[in-house]
Amino acid sequence: MEKTLLIIKPDAVQRNLIGEIIRRAERARFKVVNIRYLRMAKEVAEDFYQVHKGKPFYDELCNYMSSGAIVPMVLEGENAVSGVRELIGKTNPIEAHPGTVRYDLAVSLTKNSVHASDSPANAVREIKFFFPREDV
Repeated sequence: MEKTLLIIKPDAVQRNLIGEIIRRAERARFKVVNIRYLRMAKEVAEDFYQVHKGKPFYDELCNYMSSGAIVPMVLEGENAVSGVRELIGKTNPIEAHPGTVRYDLAVSLTKNSVHASDSPANAVREIKFFFPREDV
């Protein structure tokens, strides 16, 4: 079984969508094997999103991700990385397919409700970031 990271972002937490997003993941046959509820300091968000440093959206993204509570979780299942990416839809909700989390729940490009690892290598790095003792 493969593992991946899914983060419920501040906009979705504020709109009480935690249960809805987890329900969709479980309905898609992914199992929640670890979960946290926390608020990231801006410096922590900058560290997590360091791969985007220097890009035009970096500061806005870090400010947003540190603006409220988030719910990072480890999901496990067959082809978890690609399957969860399919479940959540494209980063830009305007380009996402109907029925995906981002199409149905996102507010904007930045406030797109969820983050998910985009490759198995990033899944390992991102899981270890939030769950250092998790066996990946």
